[in-house]
Amino acid sequence: MDIFLIALITTTTLTSANADPLAPALYVLGDSLLDSGNNNFFPTVARANFAPYGMNFDGSRATGRFTNGRTVADFIAEFIGLPYAPPYMSIKRLVESEQVMTGLNFASGSCGILPQTGSDLGKCLNFPEQVDLFERTVKEDLPRYYKTSQELSNYLAKSLFLISIGSNDYINNYLISHYDTGKRYSPQSFATLLVNNLSQQLQRLYELGARKMTVFEIGPIGCIPSITRQIKHNGPCVEDINQMTILFNNELAPMLLNLTSTLQHSSFILGRVNWLGYDAAITPSKYGLSDSSNPCCVTWMNGTSGCVPGLGALACKQPDKQYFFDAYHLTETLYKHIATLCFNTSSVCIPQNISDLLLS
Repeated sequence: MDIFLIALITTTTLTSANADPLAPALYVLGDSLLDSGNNNFFPTVARANFAPYGMNFDGSRATGRFTNGRTVADFIAEFIGLPYAPPYMSIKRLVESEQVMTGLNFASGSCGILPQTGSDLGKCLNFPEQVDLFERTVKEDLPRYYKTSQELSNYLAKSLFLISIGSNDYINNYLISHYDTGKRYSPQSFATLLVNNLSQQLQRLYELGARKMTVFEIGPIGCIPSITRQIKHNGPCVEDINQMTILFNNELAPMLLNLTSTLQHSSFILGRVNWLGYDAAITPSKYGLSDSSNPCCVTWMNGTSGCVPGLGALACKQPDKQYFFDAYHLTETLYKHIATLCFNTSSVCIPQNISDLLLS
């Protein structure tokens, strides 16, 4: 039986057999791969609050997700038995909301690990700022729902933290000529810089009470249309750029292992998405896809940008057969594969899948 079908059957059985959620909350941090609408509230060109984004989401509505439907975080929430984590910026516009108790989404499109990443596109929440907002949530918002600090600590320790960050530090920083990082750092030293900065923020999350964290690798960004259509190359992907992300991923894995061994009662899970993303780009039919090189929606600049507003009717008719929805982001189909395998198998998330992590 196909590995994806096995994983999906396992997930369906697990979530239907458990009336209670597997975790009290899901907290999401990262970039546009996980953003559920935070950028809707910022002055930025990096937005997805218009058609055809969301064309396959509940009610066929654009929410600010940079895809046609659900993200990895949305699928994980379903598997756990939780509502989708709402964007932090929407919750803060309410005086009080019990939605905070089941988690929040701090992810922000175009931003990265480094504070300057994506700044030329407008306002976004860089990773340190996202951790700052989580700190505010822990110190100002959550205490009203828990009688003691121990109850709050137990809640945070059992919650799941989902993190995907770093792609933009290459796409919207290192590879852009008007930033000086490409001149000041070699690919290896830049990867080390990013991983060291990420490690500091993960330790901050731990100090604030997070214990169960899943951190995803950077995917094969040398395969995305915004790269392949602008840089001369042989084959389906720009392999020189893919090698840069592999340098990052090779440092990410031992860093997470080290944090798990040194931070008491912590579990840092590595989401090995790079091989999956590359395999799907090279052999799309293996994943039920017919196109792994073209955006589904009509984009600006010869297919190298986000979707063009107002042209939703011109989006491809079968996005479930496409790898890319726009020139940067994947379709719901790929996100479902990633989430399902990470939740149930050892092919993506190691040394534990998310199901085992939450049941431990």
